Amino acid sequence: MLNIAMAQIKVTPGHPDQNTQRMLAMIAEAKAKGVDVIIFPELCIPGYLLGDTWEQPAFLRDCESYGDDIIKASEDIVILFGNVAMDWEKKNNDGRVRKYNALFCAQDGRLVAPDNMPYPFIIKTLMPNYREFDDTRYFFSLQKLAREIGTTAERLLSPLTLDIKGERYRIGGLLCEDGWSDDYNLTPIAELNRHHDIDFFVNISASPYTLGKNEKRNRVFGAEAKAAHTPLFYVNNVGLQNNGKTIYTFDGSSTVYSASGRIIRVCPAYEESLCCTELERIDSLPEVAQEALPDIAHIYRALSYGIREFLAEIHMKKVVIGISGGIDSAVAAALYASIVAPENLLLINMPSVFNSQTTQGLSQKLAENLGCQYMIVPIQEAVDLTKEQLEGLPVTRLSDGTVSHLAVSSFVMENIQARDRSARVLAGAAAAFGGGFTCNANKAETTVGYSTLYGDQSGFLAALADLWKHQVYELANYLNHTVYQREVIPQGIIDIVPSAELSNAQNVDEGKGDPLRYPYHDYLFRAFIERWQKATPEDLLLWYTEGTVEEHLGCAPGLVQEYFPTAQAFIDDLERWWNQFTGMAVAKRIQAPPILAISRRAYGFDHRESQDGPYYTRRYRQRKAKLLAAATGQK
Repeated sequence: MLNIAMAQIKVTPGHPDQNTQRMLAMIAEAKAKGVDVIIFPELCIPGYLLGDTWEQPAFLRDCESYGDDIIKASEDIVILFGNVAMDWEKKNNDGRVRKYNALFCAQDGRLVAPDNMPYPFIIKTLMPNYREFDDTRYFFSLQKLAREIGTTAERLLSPLTLDIKGERYRIGGLLCEDGWSDDYNLTPIAELNRHHDIDFFVNISASPYTLGKNEKRNRVFGAEAKAAHTPLFYVNNVGLQNNGKTIYTFDGSSTVYSASGRIIRVCPAYEESLCCTELERIDSLPEVAQEALPDIAHIYRALSYGIREFLAEIHMKKVVIGISGGIDSAVAAALYASIVAPENLLLINMPSVFNSQTTQGLSQKLAENLGCQYMIVPIQEAVDLTKEQLEGLPVTRLSDGTVSHLAVSSFVMENIQARDRSARVLAGAAAAFGGGFTCNANKAETTVGYSTLYGDQSGFLAALADLWKHQVYELANYLNHTVYQREVIPQGIIDIVPSAELSNAQNVDEGKGDPLRYPYHDYLFRAFIERWQKATPEDLLLWYTEGTVEEHLGCAPGLVQEYFPTAQAFIDDLERWWNQFTGMAVAKRIQAPPILAISRRAYGFDHRESQDGPYYTRRYRQRKAKLLAAATGQK
C-alpha cells in the first residue's frame, strides 16, 4: 500500500524560513506515521502573492537555499513541494532573471526529474493573468519555454517516475491553473493522460477562497479525474496573503478525488492538517458528504479567519470601532468581538446634533451586549469650531492684500462631521488605546463612493467592503442566531432605516435615510463589478427596453417599476450612480483601506481601474434618445 499524505500547511508569504520550519515539522510527523509520499502546496516555501518581492535576487537565493533543506529531508520519504525555480543564466522578456513556478520532487536526498523536462522540476504550464493573479509578470511558463527551445508543451509535459518500496509509480504533476484549463488551448491533465500511463495526479495549488469556488473546483477536478480514470490529489494551503489593496484567505480544503470523480477525502478548512490516504484503497472508500451550509456561514468563516490572521500578521491586539447605531458598524463590532478580547475592543459613539436618541441608545445596548469597552465622544463642539474658523478667519491674497471668507455649505458640514469622527476622534483614540480603528464600509457604498474621504473611508482594514448591504443584514442575523446564539446586535439596529445621520434630511425617527435603495442598487452595482463580462449603462438600457432588468440583475421582480415609474427616472438613477462609480468613487477606492475579499470580484487589485471618468457608449446614447423620445411621443 502506498500511503500518500496531503500536507495542508499555513503559508506565510515572504517568509521562507517560517514556511520551511512548518514543512520540516510536518515531514517529521509524516515519517512517524509511515507516510511514503507527502505533498505540499504550490509555492509553499516563498508564498504566492508577493508583489515585486519576486524581483529581489537575494530573496530568490534564499528560497533556493530553503528548498535544499527540504530536499535533504527526503530520506525514507518522497516529498512533492512548490517553490520558485531559477535559471540564473537566462532572462525573462522583461530582462529580469528567469524564474519558474515549479513543482519539485525529492527522494533520498536528491531531486527526481520529470521524464521529458529540460530541468529537474515540473514547470507550471498555464499562467493566470486575471483577477488577483499576475503570474506572467514574474514567471516563465512551460508554453513559452517550449517555443524557446523549438518544441511543444505537449512533448515536455511528462510524469515523474518513482520507485517506492519496490514498486514503480508514475505521477502526473500539475500546478493550480493547470487544472483550470477550460479557456485555454491546452489541457495539461488530458495531455498527460493521453501519452502516459499515470498512477495518480497531483495538483499543488495556492488557491484563494471565494464564495462558491470550492463547489466549482469539485465539479471541474472531479470531472478531470473521472475522464482520466485516475485518482487526483489537490493540495492547497491555509493562511492569509495579499497584494497590498486586497487581502485573501486561503481555506485549504485539500481534496482527494477517486478515479470515478468522487470526493473521498477533504482536509478541514482553515486548519493545518496532514491527511493520509492509501492509493490502492481510494476507489473502495466511501464518498465524503459535503457541508450543507448556507452561503452566509461560509462568508462568516472566511471573514472571521481573515480578521484573526490579519490582526496577527500586523501584530495588532487592540481595535477601536466607531459605532453609529447602524447595521454596518454593529456587524463590524460583533465580528471583532468574536475575535478580540473584551478589554482590547473599544467601541466609540460620536453623536452630533443630527444623531437621534434612538441610535445612541442602540449603540450603547450593542456595547453592553458585547461586554466590551465603550466611550461616548460628542463631536458637535468640534464641528462648530471648524465651521467657525473656516468662515470667520480671513483668506488673504498675499499679492494685493485682498481678503475674502470661505462659505461652509450644509453638504460640506456633512463631510466635516464624518472627517471629525475618523481623522480626529477615532485616530486619536486608537493611538491612545494602542491599536487601530476599522473601516466599516459595505460594498454598495464602496461602489459609488457613498462615504467621506479621510472620514468613514479610513481605517486599517475594510472587513465588510466585499459584502453587499443585504449580505450585511444576513450576517447580522447569523451572528445573533448562530455565532452568539443570543441577540448581541439589537433588533432595533436591524430594523431601523439605514442612514448616515449627517443632516435633518437623514432623520431616522422620520424614516429618512440613505439615497441608496439597496434591494435594487445592490444588484445593479454587482452587475457593474462582479460579472465576468461587466455590465454598463448600454446593457441596462437594453434590458430596460426588453423588460428584463430584474431577471438579468437577479433582484426581486417589480422593483424597477416601483422605484422608477418613468424611463426618465430610470435613466436619471442609472446615470447618477454610473457617474459616481466611474468618477469620484474611483479616487476614493484608490485611497481606501485594504479589503478582505470573499466574492468573485473584490475591489483593490482584484478590480484594476484607472481614473478615466464616466463614459457612455454610442449605443447607450442612441437607446437613451429613443427611450426618451418614445416617452414624450416624439418620432
